Amino acid sequence: MPTQPILIAGSWRSANSSATFRAENPATKEPLPEEYPISTWADCEAALAAASQAAAEMRSLSGDKIAAFLDAFAAKIEGRKDDLVKLANLETALSVSPRLADGELPRTTNQLRQAAAAAKDGSWAAPTIDTKQNIRSILEPIGPVLVFGPNNFPFAFNSASGGDFAAAIAAGNPVIAKANTSHPGTTKLMAELAHAAAQETGLPPATVQLIYRTSHEDGERLVSDLRVGAIGYTGSRHAGLKLKAAADKTGRPFYAELSSVNPVVILPGALEEKFDDIATQFSSSCLMGTGQFCTNPGLVVLLAGPQTEKFIATLVEKFTAAPVGTLLSGGVGKSLEKGVASLTQAGAQILVGGKPGGGKGHSYANTLLRVSGAGFLKNPIALQAEAFGNESLLVVAESVEQAAHILSELEGNLTGCIYSHTQGADDPAYKLLAAVLRQKVGRLLNDKMPTGVAVSPAMNHGGPFPATGHPGFTAVGIPASLRRFAMLACYDGVRQSRLPAALQDKNPSGKLWRQVDGEWTTRDV
Repeated sequence: MPTQPILIAGSWRSANSSATFRAENPATKEPLPEEYPISTWADCEAALAAASQAAAEMRSLSGDKIAAFLDAFAAKIEGRKDDLVKLANLETALSVSPRLADGELPRTTNQLRQAAAAAKDGSWAAPTIDTKQNIRSILEPIGPVLVFGPNNFPFAFNSASGGDFAAAIAAGNPVIAKANTSHPGTTKLMAELAHAAAQETGLPPATVQLIYRTSHEDGERLVSDLRVGAIGYTGSRHAGLKLKAAADKTGRPFYAELSSVNPVVILPGALEEKFDDIATQFSSSCLMGTGQFCTNPGLVVLLAGPQTEKFIATLVEKFTAAPVGTLLSGGVGKSLEKGVASLTQAGAQILVGGKPGGGKGHSYANTLLRVSGAGFLKNPIALQAEAFGNESLLVVAESVEQAAHILSELEGNLTGCIYSHTQGADDPAYKLLAAVLRQKVGRLLNDKMPTGVAVSPAMNHGGPFPATGHPGFTAVGIPASLRRFAMLACYDGVRQSRLPAALQDKNPSGKLWRQVDGEWTTRDV
């Protein structure tokens, strides 16, 4: 079978490849027939050159033009829904329904349409006008954006269709998509649809480009190239930190989602009030999608007592009885096995699971571990390492004060949750713990598990390091996610005719929100 082509400068062409690879069906452990190239630097150079030209052309495009592309792309995805879902299921073993067809694909098209609306409106760019000093500023495109997609969301975080892609394009930048090697076929089909939409709507040929894989050295060279405006990365902490270090050397903004155990605190009053409900919620959340979510609850803090012991026993029963799902790849299984081994070496006790197998294809037994609060505090770094998959660590603290100490030792996380009594019995404990947890997470939840991320303008899918590379930005939530891929451009004393339309005295649409002399308004200056 011929090697699959890459998309460079508007053309599908043979890669300059050093080798090839094949994806695998995780449910059967069988390699899939299509071969994909591992590109050499020659392909990266060609993509960068084409992206630089496209970036220059896109700077003059209207928001309406970019919105037309995003809307057309969303429609094309819906037109190929069955093909996309079938292929993604084959490459990831994620369920056709409800996961892919009913959840992730509609979320993906929704993101694209929200990004289109933001591009068309333009208010996301925060046009700011100081009439007294004739100084004006606005967020403008940053330049070519590299997007590295993860293995666990073949649509909604795909490098050629997901949230980073939508935000980068809506902000006016071309995208070089680096496919995840777990689902290259799905990414290729997404890139085909995106390319067709770009052609139909008159965007530059290199608006969307695709390579599948490079050497580690070329990947680091790529992210550090001065022609790159920014990088969006979702993936493993180990690989992400290497890429970030390379990008940092040349000052390339690297927006990364790296690692998160998403702590959940369950207080005694909540257990007394909603014991069965919380046990079901946690088990469902932790095991959903075989635990392969970046917001999976990987660490639970409880207070010692008879009710907690009963709760833990109930969780063990639920984890034992629940079916074991299929992992995304053999690599995920090996990583999970290594992570559980590290936790036990650091002092955690396995309550259930802790061994490979038990499910279809690549799998690992549903796993719960336990450690005392004192035990956790002896080795907090090792005991909060992420074990990506259907696993969680229960930390049993002796007091609220010790629980606060445990939370203070946590690294940055995407989410953190506290379950507390609805009538106020846990309020003193909540006040103490929430003050600590709030500084450790991007999103604080009450009385619900963190799994899942709503595509809302108010959403923060980010957090302190190592959850992400920068605590001030979100990967989900439009228009805020667009601002990662923009630069602040200031115009000082520039003549009216030379200003961007959004900064001229006349409001170009009559609806654009601008800050004029400290007041947000849609009026003309």
